[in-house]
Amino acid sequence: MMNLNLKNSQIIFDDFEKSLKKLLPKDKKIIVLTDENVNKLYGKSFSNFPVIEIGLGEGIKTLQSIEFIIDKLIEFEADRHSFILGIGGGIVCDITGFAASVYMRGIDFAFVSTTLLSQVDASIGGKNGVNFSRYKNIIGNFNQPKFVVCDTKMLSTLPKKEIKCGLGEIIKHALIADAEMFDLISENYEKILDLDEKILPKLIFDNIKIKANIVEQDEKEQGERKKLNFGHTLAHAIEKHSDLSHGEALAVGIIFASKISLKKGYLSDIEYNKIKETLIKYELPTELNIEKEKIFNAIKKDKKRNAEKISFVLLSEIGNAKIEDISLNDLKQYLDDLC
Repeated sequence: MMNLNLKNSQIIFDDFEKSLKKLLPKDKKIIVLTDENVNKLYGKSFSNFPVIEIGLGEGIKTLQSIEFIIDKLIEFEADRHSFILGIGGGIVCDITGFAASVYMRGIDFAFVSTTLLSQVDASIGGKNGVNFSRYKNIIGNFNQPKFVVCDTKMLSTLPKKEIKCGLGEIIKHALIADAEMFDLISENYEKILDLDEKILPKLIFDNIKIKANIVEQDEKEQGERKKLNFGHTLAHAIEKHSDLSHGEALAVGIIFASKISLKKGYLSDIEYNKIKETLIKYELPTELNIEKEKIFNAIKKDKKRNAEKISFVLLSEIGNAKIEDISLNDLKQYLDDLC
């Protein structure tokens, strides 16, 4: 068992059933929010609680889903002392955190994180949100869960596409903060893809430490936390106009940001090629096959836009990120090389 104690929440690496017996409040009504896949796999473990089940996929992250959840909370007579437990991947975590934050002006919540993506990213840091008109997470808030349970045994039920989705975020964390981790990822891709029990748990733990450390410094994304957006400006635009998973879209976003870093003279050719080769080892895409205008119009709606510039995350070297304002005109020119 490994634990991390953050300012407002606790992250626990252990068997999720054993952890919940210790962590769930005894004096509150517990309501579980999960998706249909997780409910089929693990529903017996939380059958003694009222359950709100949602559907699957990014299309479920809408205000309509929040309305459905709030209707169910009212039906279950949830009050300000109730507690919502989100059990699932990144979408469940985002929706749980958002619904709990707005219901009766906010009630306590926590997560059992069931996917690699949610364990290393979505469940950590207190960002909660939903999509609107397919614009990614454009409605949301900051609110920390009371705890997050990461049970790596749950990852064995995931299809390889879901594993690769989480690996996109793992590669991102290494690129912005830990060159040695990036070398480990690049050299051990076969073991990591096979969920090696000696490598993967520590890799997940070290990823969470990277994100937790950044969030502790800058919870509301005023400065340092912006570095976690590396690759995401393009990734969110791609997700709006394709069926790529978040991790797949992020891989293309990483290549885009790395290529800009190369053109600006921050990255060397050797470093850029190493990044691209690593993404290819993990069978992640490195090219964009969507019309440039569609992508550019989506980028213009990005939350990080400020007038005619976007706050963009680049690499000064592998393991070290920098934040730089880039004009929309320059971004459009950079897109020419990618599309």
